[in-house]
Amino acid sequence: MFLPILGLVFFGFVYRWYKERKRVDNKEDKYVYITGCDTGFGNLLAKHLDKLGFCVIAGCYTEKGEDELKKAASNRLTTIHLDVTDSESVSKAAASIKTLVGEKYLWAVVNNAGVGLPSGPNDWLTIEDHKSMIAVNLFGVIDVTLSVLPLIKKAKGRVVNVASVFGRITTFGGPYCVSKYGVEAFNDSLRLNMAHFGVKVSCIEPGFFKTGLTDVTILQSSLTKLWGRLPQDVKDDYGCSYIQRSLEMCEERITQLADGDLMKVVRCMEHAVSAVYPRTRYSAGWDAKFIWLPLSYMPSCICDRMLQKNSPKPALSVL
Repeated sequence: MFLPILGLVFFGFVYRWYKERKRVDNKEDKYVYITGCDTGFGNLLAKHLDKLGFCVIAGCYTEKGEDELKKAASNRLTTIHLDVTDSESVSKAAASIKTLVGEKYLWAVVNNAGVGLPSGPNDWLTIEDHKSMIAVNLFGVIDVTLSVLPLIKKAKGRVVNVASVFGRITTFGGPYCVSKYGVEAFNDSLRLNMAHFGVKVSCIEPGFFKTGLTDVTILQSSLTKLWGRLPQDVKDDYGCSYIQRSLEMCEERITQLADGDLMKVVRCMEHAVSAVYPRTRYSAGWDAKFIWLPLSYMPSCICDRMLQKNSPKPALSVL
């Protein structure tokens, strides 16, 4: 009874492997617009796609980022200044891209730009903390996508949105998970809308990786700063041991879970851009596949219990 089932599963994996190997032709005629190329995943993806022969348009926030990327890539790669929180900057970049691509249109946009701080318990944060992150991680994704969507529709191309596995499960407070859940929702609605026009929309959901977002010193400094600005009554609710334990666990978790191989994410992005049959979702990282995604499918009561068991407790906790 089980052998036929195992055979079907094996055949399914082989078929998917064979199907996903196919890549699009004429890479040298395809323009790919990437945001957040100063460092991290975006920087690596820009270099990787450039080596594969794509015409890369790299959006950078700083002049330094532009200069360093130009030196490391071929003359096919073009850099543009881009602040995803500024609609004027987004529109100006879109106009430049329209002129650059001409009748070849735009094959793909990869919305990679993002920030991860501040993060902490929700009653440690203000609405301004939420607005600043959501402006980058969610509104920036929407603004950039809509600015070049007409060019992508004409090319029957791709939209690739970098969310996070923490857009599928919330394990800590603050606006990061809120913004990534929003990216997931925008991605799903866009995928349904654009299917009618031959545009394929994919979502990248990385776990923990060793990037600027997971720099332990920066994370601990941000958490300490949040603690320092709290009113005394909130500090009393949590207790001094809470912040100390939080700082320790921050380092422990990053050390245990953060993957140093950033190419795992870059290869997912590249496949979403270049494969004839891209996936709807890509989960990158062993922690995403074997911890966070399985946990996200569990009943909320079980998920909550497991997360609370492995988190520091406030002094006045009733649990």
